[in-house]
Parts: sequence; structure tokens; C-alpha cells
Amino acid sequence: MFDAIVVGARVAGSATALMLARTGHRVLVLDRATFPSDTLSTHLIHQPGVAALARWGLLDELRRTGCPPLDHVVYEVAGIRVEGCGRGVEGQRAAYAPRRHVLDHLMLEAAARAGAEIRQGCRVTALTYDDTGRVNGVEGTHAGKAFRAASRLVIGADGMRSTVAELVRAPFTAQHPRLTCAYYSYWQDLPASLELHEAPARWVAAVATHDATLVLTYFPQSRFDEVRADAERHHLRQVRETAPELYERLQSATRVERLRGTGDQQNYFRQASGPGWALVGDAGHHKDSITARGISDAYLQAELLVRHVQGRLDADPALLDQALTGYGEERDAALLPGYEATLAVGRLDEQHPQRLALLRAIRKDPELTSIYFDMVAGAATIGDLYTPKLLALL
Repeated sequence: MFDAIVVGARVAGSATALMLARTGHRVLVLDRATFPSDTLSTHLIHQPGVAALARWGLLDELRRTGCPPLDHVVYEVAGIRVEGCGRGVEGQRAAYAPRRHVLDHLMLEAAARAGAEIRQGCRVTALTYDDTGRVNGVEGTHAGKAFRAASRLVIGADGMRSTVAELVRAPFTAQHPRLTCAYYSYWQDLPASLELHEAPARWVAAVATHDATLVLTYFPQSRFDEVRADAERHHLRQVRETAPELYERLQSATRVERLRGTGDQQNYFRQASGPGWALVGDAGHHKDSITARGISDAYLQAELLVRHVQGRLDADPALLDQALTGYGEERDAALLPGYEATLAVGRLDEQHPQRLALLRAIRKDPELTSIYFDMVAGAATIGDLYTPKLLALL
């Protein structure tokens, strides 16, 4: 019997498996994909997530792949330009935006080195239950053959369309309408670090990644059918109208991959756990990618879950359930502020004069600028920004 079966091997699942295996637990990781492989992503790991990679001893390994540090941020809105770098988390001031076929493979290999058993190209079709109705394993197919595996805990880390969440009928505890649709591609010979350009009902971002720069455009969800009918034209037009200087740089760059996009950016919390099961990453919580919090939040959830359950996977099931309840409560408290902030940004509302006045004041002071970019990264709150220095500038 395994101590934990993790369904899903990308950022949330591999991080969870890595930490459980390092604490001596017997872990099985299952994923439909084979690695390395790509997935839709903004790629951005904000400083809280970078600090987690450093704690796990994987940040230097990521750096050695050639992923560039994002230590200079530009934010432009209504003629206001704010640029600088956050104060950082645990000494990590730079963000990173690795390609997912690099990051996910790196994380999964680390979990395997820690002792987790990995089965790729594996499809979970059902969960198994004991006589009390407690989840105690999975059924599925691997290499064309049916299999069954028993476990004290089944962890769904299998994304927004989680099979585990569906099988346990995990209810939504919060849910909001889709707000944006997003399109992106990769460009070579396009100098950039991390750029954010905002206009009414429009967002554009440029993010340096492995051997290329990611250029993203965000549109209101209400325009999804219109945009996807001619996504190439709308994507480039959005860049030209929202970030003209970036558009000029595109003229000397080369697009190296097809345009990708989605209008299915759901906003929700699901119940985090139940008897014998738990959800991490997008399986349990998802929000619009416009704030690019997904990877960092997945790492946070993985650390929270492992901290609550380690040492209790072979204990009385009632003690494990108590730990799982504590995980859910802490997860919700930690992620709710970022969720609400993302909903506010994702509405793509008109710029309010008060916010523009705030940005004009912030850009005058490097310290306030750093605090603001900490807020963007999820490492600070609006309360941290409202210092006597800011009030004197307003």
C-alpha cells in the first residue's frame, strides 16, 4: 500500500510528491501525459514560488537550464510608467518564467530522485473505497493494462478538469463567472524582461522565457467568440494599440511557434478535502491567469498539504481527516486575497482616477515601487503600501 497516490504530475503534483517522498512516505505519481511535454501556461513563477524552489534545492537547477531571471518589471497604464523590482521573498528578488516542458520535467525528475514512483501515460478511471465510504485507492489503465493501487490518501493534482474532483464530487465553495480570454505565442530576438501594459478592456504582457519572449494578450470574455474567429489579427492589433513600443520591437523579431489561447479561465474554490482525498493546485482552486499566480499558488498548496498530513498518513484516519480539514482552512485563508485581487484585475474595468493617482505617487519613490511590485507578486498587501511616505506623496 502507498501512503499517497498523487494524480497529476505537473507543478502541484510533482511538488507534493517531492516533499512527501523526502519525508519518507511511499508515493505513487500518475499522469496521462508523458514528459517532457507542454501545457497552456503564462509560465511566470512569482517570488513566493521562486523562494519555494530555493527551499527545495531546485532553483539553481532551474537556472542551469538557461531560464533568465526577471529582475526588472515595467508596468504602463494611461501614460504612467512604473518600473523597478520587488523587495523579494527570502532573498529572491527575481521572478522566472520557464517553459513548462522544462519546469514540469525538472520537478518530476526531482520527485523521482526523492523516491516517488512515477507512472506516465497512465489514466485514472475510478477511485476505490473501504466499507466506511473512505477513498482508499485508484483504478485505471497503464500501458494498455488495467491496474488498481491502494493508498491511505489520494491527492488530485490533475488540473482544472480534475478527474479526482469529479469522482469525489467535490463541491464548489466559491465560483465566479469567467472574465477574460487569453492568447500568446513566442518570439525570438525580442528583448524583454517582464512588461505589463494596460488599457481599458485590454492587457498585454511580454515575458522572457527559455530562448524566446512570450507575448500575451487578454480580452474580455464577452469578446471570446469574436476574437477566436480571427485570433491572429486580434492578437497583433491588441499589441499595437495597447503597447505600441513593444509592437515596434516585434517588427524586428521572429515568431517561432503557433498562437495559442483559451477562453476557459474559470474562477473557483472547490472543497479541499474529504475522507481519504485532497485536492491541490488547479484541481481545488483556479483563477484567471491575468495575475499569473497559478504556479506560485500550486507550490503554496503543496507545502501546506504536506505540512498538515506528514506523520499522519499511517495514523488513525480521524487524525488524518482533522489534518486535511486544517489544510483546507489554511488554503482558503491564504489564497482568498489573491483570488479577490485577480477578480478585480480580470474585470478589465476603466482606470479609476484614484488608482492612477496612486501609481503616479508610487513611481516617484523606488521603495514604494518595490512594495507595489511585491503586491503584484502576491508577497505584499495594500496595507504594506500605505506608508506615511505614500500618504505624503498623494
